[in-house]
Amino acid sequence: MVLMPLSDHEQHILDEIEKRLAQEDPRLVEQVGRTSLYSHLARRIRLSAVAFFVGFFLIFLVQVNVVVAVSGFIVMVLSALLIYRYLKQLGRDQLRAMQQGGRFSVPGLLARIATKLRPPSAPSGD
Repeated sequence: MVLMPLSDHEQHILDEIEKRLAQEDPRLVEQVGRTSLYSHLARRIRLSAVAFFVGFFLIFLVQVNVVVAVSGFIVMVLSALLIYRYLKQLGRDQLRAMQQGGRFSVPGLLARIATKLRPPSAPSGD
């Protein structure tokens, strides 16, 4: 993918849009400034991990109701698929940052696992 710099006219238009947005909705500008792809995906990974453990707990309720246990299994599978999807969206640098974020954090643990499972990148022929 080739990235081209913006022309002066395009940059001026973009700056004007940014100024108007800051005037109309300063809270949105602040929220977008605080949030990055990493923090957004890390939050989703944490929520998916919580859902996974809730599903795991629901499986143990098989004595109460089989439907609850089956729904727990479905929740576990879906949350595991979501975690996998979110980890694929993260780049290598973001995975390294998650690993350093905390040794016992759920995103850090998942990042270490994803790094080990990821195939090594092929050397570029440039």
